[in-house]
Amino acid sequence: MDLKRYSHQDAPHVREMLLDMHDAVYDGGEDRFHERERFAWFVDHWSGKESWSCVAGFEDGAPTGFAYGAPFGPGGWWKGSQRPPSVAPGTTVFALSELMVMEKWRKTGVSTLLHEALVDGRDDGVATLLVDRTHPKVRALYGSWGYETVGEQQPFEDSPVYLIMVKKLALPG
Repeated sequence: MDLKRYSHQDAPHVREMLLDMHDAVYDGGEDRFHERERFAWFVDHWSGKESWSCVAGFEDGAPTGFAYGAPFGPGGWWKGSQRPPSVAPGTTVFALSELMVMEKWRKTGVSTLLHEALVDGRDDGVATLLVDRTHPKVRALYGSWGYETVGEQQPFEDSPVYLIMVKKLALPG
């Protein structure tokens, strides 16, 4: 599998690819929270950050999935949540906003490759993500990567309730 890295400057060029992969994963479901227009807002919000980073996987030119995120600003944390006591003040935090794998590539290790390519070797002290609490298999996968649940939140009125998970990162060196 080929991995390609993208930055804030690349965002306009990869936006449609990310939206198309999202559409393929959600396949026109009834869930308004996961509609293309709503996801486009999230892509634009996150990729608008100069520190945004994205990794996409390809097999024979076809996309397999992607992961993206950006560090929070100093003192930042997930909307509507307090920084957990396990994350010391001053610790830099990388927020893994999206990790999406095309159905054909699930349970093949693609999610692990995308995650590692995005998160490993960062200068941040911890990585954090949100996972729908009704998805225990996804939560278990993140747990196998070293993430621990530190709280929960519902960032929007129409969103699911998410578990907040955190993983300490090994600083490069």
